[in-house]
Amino acid sequence: MRAERLFRVLGLVDPALVEEALSVRRRAWKRWAALAACLALAVSLGVGWRITGGFGGYGSGMSGGDSGSAGAAGDAPADGAPIGPGADAGGSGGVEDGITFLSYAGPVLPLTTAEDPAGLTAERTVTWDFAPGAYPDGEPRQWGAEVTDAYTLTNPTEEDVTVTALYPFAGTFGALAEIRPRAAVNGEAVEAALYAGAYAGGFQSTFGAEEPDTMNLLELNSWTEYKALLAGGDYLDQALGDGPELDVPVTVYQFSDFAAPHGEYRAATQAVSFEIDEGRTRVLSYGFNGCEWEEGFRRYSYFVPDGKRNEPKVKLLIVLGEDVGEYVLQGYQDGGCDPGEEIEGVSCTVTRREDTLDAVLELACRDSLEGWGGYAEGWVSEDGPVTFAMYRRAAAELLTRYGLLSGAPVDRYADGRLDDMLMETLGQDRVLYLAFPVTVPAGGSAEVECRLWKEPSFDFACSGSEHEGLQGYDLVTRLGSSLNFTRQRAALVNAEGVEPAGESFGFRLENGAASAELDLEQEHYYLEIRPIEA
Repeated sequence: MRAERLFRVLGLVDPALVEEALSVRRRAWKRWAALAACLALAVSLGVGWRITGGFGGYGSGMSGGDSGSAGAAGDAPADGAPIGPGADAGGSGGVEDGITFLSYAGPVLPLTTAEDPAGLTAERTVTWDFAPGAYPDGEPRQWGAEVTDAYTLTNPTEEDVTVTALYPFAGTFGALAEIRPRAAVNGEAVEAALYAGAYAGGFQSTFGAEEPDTMNLLELNSWTEYKALLAGGDYLDQALGDGPELDVPVTVYQFSDFAAPHGEYRAATQAVSFEIDEGRTRVLSYGFNGCEWEEGFRRYSYFVPDGKRNEPKVKLLIVLGEDVGEYVLQGYQDGGCDPGEEIEGVSCTVTRREDTLDAVLELACRDSLEGWGGYAEGWVSEDGPVTFAMYRRAAAELLTRYGLLSGAPVDRYADGRLDDMLMETLGQDRVLYLAFPVTVPAGGSAEVECRLWKEPSFDFACSGSEHEGLQGYDLVTRLGSSLNFTRQRAALVNAEGVEPAGESFGFRLENGAASAELDLEQEHYYLEIRPIEA
């Protein structure tokens, strides 16, 4: 299913545009986005197809081995050190014998509460169901597991205690329809609110210490990086709090009513150039394919819409601070915008207005989703699984944390291209939370159960890894939880079709089932299995 969706999305790329793109001399371009717009999102949302650098950076964002069910020490560049929540952790894990997988899915995290649990105690049982067909599309093969994370909350006090239960899970917006847990209290399904944390990863150098930069994404690669992310509770507070305020006044230049001689020039391009005082003016763009600058000179360009290519029809330059003043419009044969290749017959209407960044981001987010048509319906809609408000807030957080509004933008977003942020918001790692009320009666208990499909950690097919075909799963016992656990257990069921390849639980698999008592002082457990081929 995911591979099919990948190629459906790739089918949006116009072959003629690709041919023109490959022939363009790239000189001082900061992004080649016409092709990247389709590819970057497609590969970031598919299991086994994730490339976190891609065209936005200059290569894969994978760290080359900093991932895994157990975690491993990574080789971070000394001068171009990666930045993000896991940077201080160094990618090191706590269990020496676990495999370091190329793609890390994150651990099963424990239930917590928004308030002080007021003396409640908790027992927990986590069960992995490896029945064939656990893969979300229901096909009879083994990929991932159905996980039941069950709790008994006990109240030893003489008064009822009501808390807001928070169930955290690792994932992305793009996968939310498949991975969102289902919650039940005392056997009855409950409607749970959904909260999303900000982008949980960081950034790393494309070429290492010799050419340090922060151009590539750096995904969370081990359970210890989740530990660093959730330490202190700031990440949770951010997820439950209000999003960034973007009532910043901006000057907006909107481009419309496009015309060009497409019959003669398949990649006819419009460029707008101007000069700015970089100390007084910052520029965000949306819908543009190229950008270059030098000592206050800026030139932005876009392929003139021809009614065939799937690219934004809304094209915006958003000016923060002092306005840009005079600008020059010029048509070119293609996106190279090279001297001597100017053409006539390229035109547009430019409308200038004053607005707020909040309103402009709203416009860009909606247009970005509309541009993906039916593909976006599986990711973002007014009813979810990702609501538009959640998507827009996550984009605003990326802009204020790492973009031009951060004061110190990372290289990946330093050119102010909103298109990159809006696309990458859907595929970036984060921790999400289900929130629902639980009342535990005085002197009694309440049963809480969260069920979810859990994708595994794995090594990519054709990677040459000796661990191809293995699936890794992690569990953390108390990370980020306010509950007072008195007992935890783990179990496997319907495991006749898999064979354990490594684990730290101490399972004894008999008749397709196994269970183990967990040491509450041990923070992390791992399991690695291999499906048995029929």
